[in-house]
Amino acid sequence: QVQLVESGGGSVQPGGSLRLSCAVSDDAVNRYCLGWFRQSPAEKERESVAQIKLDGTTAYANSVKGRFTISRDNAENTLYLEMNSLKPEDTAMYYCGAYHTCPIIRSRAIWGQGTQVTVSS
Repeated sequence: QVQLVESGGGSVQPGGSLRLSCAVSDDAVNRYCLGWFRQSPAEKERESVAQIKLDGTTAYANSVKGRFTISRDNAENTLYLEMNSLKPEDTAMYYCGAYHTCPIIRSRAIWGQGTQVTVSS
């Protein structure tokens, strides 16, 4: 079973930056569509933030375009999310997800445990 372990969350002021990392086991970084999702307490479902295909094609939520960048390091088996110009509305638990194809199907995806991002002055 593929395992995903997120890290890099924390508390920042508006306008700040964070980089999230997701360690991916079993060489799955080379075999799965990977993505970052987020969920705040008020939301019923996890929102797709960014996804990346095996060929490197990326897709972003409109709310983060131009501010967030998803990338994968196949040699290091790691998925990243570079987050710049953070806003209070970016506050959420961020999850790394994996699925056989893109777009990732939430109900069938493999998930990490999540890492909290809080943006507040």
